[in-house]
Amino acid sequence: MPELPEVETVRRGLVPAMERKRILQADVRRPDLRWPLPERMAERLTGARVERLRRRSKYILADLDIGETLIIHLGMSGRMTVSGLAEAYVPGEFHHAHPLTLKHDHVVFDMEGGARVTFNDARRFGAMDLIDTARAEEHPLLAALGPEPLGNAFNADLLAARLKGRKGPIKALLLDQKLVAGLGNIYVCEALHRAGIHPERAGGRIGRARIELLAVTIRQVLQEAIEAGGSSLRDYRQADGELGYFQHTFRAYDREGAPCPTAGCDGTIRRIVQGGRSTYFCPRCQR
Repeated sequence: MPELPEVETVRRGLVPAMERKRILQADVRRPDLRWPLPERMAERLTGARVERLRRRSKYILADLDIGETLIIHLGMSGRMTVSGLAEAYVPGEFHHAHPLTLKHDHVVFDMEGGARVTFNDARRFGAMDLIDTARAEEHPLLAALGPEPLGNAFNADLLAARLKGRKGPIKALLLDQKLVAGLGNIYVCEALHRAGIHPERAGGRIGRARIELLAVTIRQVLQEAIEAGGSSLRDYRQADGELGYFQHTFRAYDREGAPCPTAGCDGTIRRIVQGGRSTYFCPRCQR
């Protein structure tokens, strides 16, 4: 499932096509994705202007001038792609034809300026909903989320306070969206490896110095992944259809049996299962 860097990369790719642009036509081609789509969704979106595109955890939020916010979750296989964007910025030129609509293109937005934004989801685990912008943070998908790991509020003090007294393994705690929003399996594995913390160590037994290192490392890993366009392992694509590239710099994730890349470490990356998910780590340098 796309994690914070992938969702943020998609959001940034959508900004030139959607932000401060009007939805000239919304084509909703089925009544549901993971859950039923909002009533009269096409009617409510057609003619609305996207004032701002933002991200909360793994969700894209489009604030509209009609006082509603469109909440978008990509799910496991969802993609949002843009066509016709380059031509929209060349005065006097005709737009090239958009790609033919495919079987799993479930929602299509024709935007002011000529761009088309298509939501494609073969497995239909994605979701969309509309809610009053003033109450968006109260939505069931957003209300219980913890702080953003790239936000100003996230630091060692906050992380230490949230881990204090916790007996669960640090890997599972960091995946808890109530503790920190947006972290997923890939980037937790990478951050713990860089910080030298064993994924099974109890969260409340991690010393202050390593919590400070972990807080910094989480932010660094996420920022580097965003700069690389995220990680493409299966279905994920950027908004322009390109793959992400961060998977080529993984230090631990999906590297079972490979030498640990930490300088001076002669360990080998291992895989264990925690909470039904694969965890990759070095048993020699992660304590």
